[in-house]
Amino acid sequence: MINVFGRSIGAPSHLTRLVLLSALSVALMMLDHRGHHLEKIRAGLNTLAYPIQLIAATPAYVVGGLADFFTTRGTLRVDNEKLLAERQALLARLQQFEALEQENQRLRQLLVSAAQVADKAIAAELVEVSAEPFTRKVVVAKGARNGVYVGQSVIDAHGIMGQVTQVASDVSRVTLITDAGHAIPVLNNRSGLRALVFGTGNPDTVKVPYLTANADIQEGDLLVSSGMGGTFPPGYPVARVTKIVNDPNEAFLSITAKPAAQLNHGKQVLLIWRGIVPTKSGGKSK
Repeated sequence: MINVFGRSIGAPSHLTRLVLLSALSVALMMLDHRGHHLEKIRAGLNTLAYPIQLIAATPAYVVGGLADFFTTRGTLRVDNEKLLAERQALLARLQQFEALEQENQRLRQLLVSAAQVADKAIAAELVEVSAEPFTRKVVVAKGARNGVYVGQSVIDAHGIMGQVTQVASDVSRVTLITDAGHAIPVLNNRSGLRALVFGTGNPDTVKVPYLTANADIQEGDLLVSSGMGGTFPPGYPVARVTKIVNDPNEAFLSITAKPAAQLNHGKQVLLIWRGIVPTKSGGKSK
């Protein structure tokens, strides 16, 4: 009960309240539809409510941000480790590709050289290098099964390396031109002077003995194989003269030269056949 000016007025019934509120709602909707009078009120209420909404949503934003941060950080760490592993694998493969490229280039050079001096040639891989002092020998992975024979010439793309001195079924021993017991007849490419080149046992030095002071030879001259004896192909580089000493107390000049072949580089050599080669029975065949 409500007292108004000493008179008691009873509260409206629930039905009365429902009717009044419904009528008020309809009236407000009609006014808003026609004149948009409530837009400013709604905008003001939204402005007042935004900070409250923002404060209410802050915990969810913080929790979600932390979860994303740790998830992203873990994912990035895993991805970074995976990329580092892939990078190392790619670098290793790149090194192998570079080595293969260099090896292929050396083989192409060998084949070009072989085409100029031989009727037939095969590349052979080094499998052993002698460690004995003053002995310069190598073992290659080609033998009698491949037609290799004693005395066969061995070259690389730069010059004569030596000759086969022992043959087994699948491997052969090659004596290099620097071996102390090896000799090869040569010509001075500039003057045509005939000479012999002997090994010294030194891995990168040969000598040219038995030439007198009046011999037409100079430092820097290229010595090429003469082809005499039929063992080595004629005109192929053997060595280049590096030093000439003329001692008045000696009968001959002291001449040293550097082999043209790269005796201490690479893994392949070239075994060549020049026309007629020995057969297993000791005869000759083409």
